[in-house]
Amino acid sequence: MAGWYCTHPSLGGCAMAGDNFSYFTILTYWGLAFYNLTAAVHTFTYARTGTPLLDRLPRPLQALHAFYYTTITTYPFIVTAVYWGVLYDGTWFTEEFSGWSNTSQHALNSVFAFFEIVVPRTPLAPWIHMLYLVIVLALYLSLAYLTYYTKGFYTYSFLDIQKQGSAVTAGWIIAIAVAGVVIFCIVRGLMFLRLWLTETKGGMDGRFAGQPVGQSVVLTSTADVEMGRYNSEEDKSASPVSVTGPHHY
Repeated sequence: MAGWYCTHPSLGGCAMAGDNFSYFTILTYWGLAFYNLTAAVHTFTYARTGTPLLDRLPRPLQALHAFYYTTITTYPFIVTAVYWGVLYDGTWFTEEFSGWSNTSQHALNSVFAFFEIVVPRTPLAPWIHMLYLVIVLALYLSLAYLTYYTKGFYTYSFLDIQKQGSAVTAGWIIAIAVAGVVIFCIVRGLMFLRLWLTETKGGMDGRFAGQPVGQSVVLTSTADVEMGRYNSEEDKSASPVSVTGPHHY
């Protein structure tokens, strides 16, 4: 979309493309795109070597990746709810590009997030991620007001203190933070249901590559390091990694 704006001065040109990065919608959409790129790299390295790149990274980077997954399965639903419930005026877009971009960013984003919840074998996110989500929302709030003081516009109308007053604005901010917590809990519940249906009830623990895993961890080829799940008693005895549940970063 940045290229489209830069080649269409009537829409604001490259200046508009730059301003877009002040919007939470755009940031979360880029987050989805880069998460899928990162997941593709991990999948490719796993297919080629038997060990995904993620398992070779230091533990802090693995923890950041786990939280990254939590953000792309939580924030898109906030974006969708706020846009269609608050910002959308009910009139469909007259320009084809506007209709496509808004549908992609405010509807398909949640479709992509839902896919990541129900299809992969990712474990439950740790509860501490709920706090991190709120902190990131607070950091975005700082960016939104920094944008106002440096560029002179509010990214979202409900952040306009001059127009609606500080009390109403504070109410919106708190409501969105609460929505983030609620959505995180719902997503975690859906993931728990998926794990229960597929692995606990269905016994579908997955099949893994027969190539050896990374040298830093001694495991048999049927052990799944990232998920903390094992296929046999031999796997449990061969590994120093806890098998009581998914790893919580």
